[in-house]
Amino acid sequence: MRALREKGVRSPLRECGITKPELRRLSAEAGLFTAKKPAYACLATRIPTGEPIEPSALRRIEKAEAELFAMGFSDFRLRKRGKAALLQLTEPQLALALSRRAEILARLEPHFKEVYLDLAGRRPSL
Repeated sequence: MRALREKGVRSPLRECGITKPELRRLSAEAGLFTAKKPAYACLATRIPTGEPIEPSALRRIEKAEAELFAMGFSDFRLRKRGKAALLQLTEPQLALALSRRAEILARLEPHFKEVYLDLAGRRPSL
């Protein structure tokens, strides 16, 4: 948020005092598919603090996440850790990931040679 302020990026809904739960409620009332869509933060948040944000790294992350979406995973994060990827899934998806381990590795291999799974699980976003 500080970076957004420093760069002069405006957030109209936030400026109007609309909260995330309220936005989801309004979206549901309007029949929008986004009402239940998981939050999706900027790809730059997948890069460790202090590491330069390189377009090639963002592309690798985006492509790897697209593979996971295509496999049916949702509300996850794939974070860059050196040359490896750290996969953070919600707890209900951990068992699915383990059962599809070989497929995940095969689909992510063009983007990341090593993939680690965060066993603590990702808290679902609101």
